[in-house]
Amino acid sequence: MKKLALFDLDHTLIPLDSDHAWGEYTTAIGWTDATTFKAKNDWFYEQYKAGTLVLADYIRFSVDAAVKRGATNSIAVRADFIRAVIEKALKPAALALLDAHRQAGDQLVIITATNEFVTRPIADLFQVEELIAVELVKDAKGWITGEIAGTPSFGPGKVTRMTQWLAQRHLTWADVECSFYSDSINDLPLLEQVQHPVATNPDARLREIALARGWRILNLF
Repeated sequence: MKKLALFDLDHTLIPLDSDHAWGEYTTAIGWTDATTFKAKNDWFYEQYKAGTLVLADYIRFSVDAAVKRGATNSIAVRADFIRAVIEKALKPAALALLDAHRQAGDQLVIITATNEFVTRPIADLFQVEELIAVELVKDAKGWITGEIAGTPSFGPGKVTRMTQWLAQRHLTWADVECSFYSDSINDLPLLEQVQHPVATNPDARLREIALARGWRILNLF
């Protein structure tokens, strides 16, 4: 069987929420109002942790500044964000975990509920080519609109997107042996789908479930 190692991103491979951090960064450079944006960004983040987030609403909010600033400005600022925030957040334990799966010959996939604009360069930092992220509708000029394209990789949508990824490679779940690393109760559907669920830096509710079911618990940081 083909072996896959699947990884959530935020608070699993990096000790922060990249979408939330991107919002804070764009506020710091003056793209959004510091008071109103931070309050709403924090409000959405609390919803995410509680498992009540309406993802489409958050995506529109989180990419609005980039939509308005356009591709050239946004891509340049994203590169600054990666250098200033994300590179400093890379942890040796996470890099070692990825490398262990590479050495074992496993196919690595990052599957995240954060949008593709923010996460593609982060996956590149980890040298993981296969990224399943929330895809965004593009306008006639090829720039993002703030709307979600297709099924978002969030909650049960991660199972759907992973099933699609397998089908594109003429595989089914029966053809693969999967590990999945995640910190979040939102990822319970995919954790229940794979043979080797790993609660990684788990939130309180996921830790409770992992303990009850005898799942491996891994604290990377």
